[in-house]
Amino acid sequence: MLRFVLRHFTALLIVAALAFWAFFYIPRSPSWAVFRAKQAIDARDGERAAEYIDFESVVKHAAYEMIQKKGATDPLSAMVGQAAVNFFVKPMAQIAKAWAIREVNTGAKEVQMPGVAVAGSIVLQHRSGDTAYTNFTDHKGQVWEIHLARQADGDWRVVEVKNIDQLLEKLKREEQKQFRTP
Repeated sequence: MLRFVLRHFTALLIVAALAFWAFFYIPRSPSWAVFRAKQAIDARDGERAAEYIDFESVVKHAAYEMIQKKGATDPLSAMVGQAAVNFFVKPMAQIAKAWAIREVNTGAKEVQMPGVAVAGSIVLQHRSGDTAYTNFTDHKGQVWEIHLARQADGDWRVVEVKNIDQLLEKLKREEQKQFRTP
């Protein structure tokens, strides 16, 4: 046995390092959070999928982004817009979370994460300390930039989705279609 260890010391060291990395690093990485979120969505477990999103942060960033795009150039409009965001962020986050859980639980197509997209987002992921982001273009030509952050509990959550107005517009059209069909 000692002879085997001595002959294969480098290979055993590499296997031990890979095992350590797989056991201690991967489960605490943003890539793992994306993978686990996809598993929860595929299992139609909305509650578990929602654990990977900080809805208050996503709603707040989306609202600020929309205010900037509207071009609130005067300070009073910007201040009023920010005050409105701060006032409505919690109720809107609760509505968004309830919607997301319902959509995941029903297997809605809009919330599915194709395996290729997940693999691509993991490969294209940029990490810096306790933050990470990925950007990609989906099959419809929409550009997505998704930011994740490590939370106080050590888990990673989505905290911002850039260009969210394209998603909101799509959801609005889907809701209008549902109300029109008998």
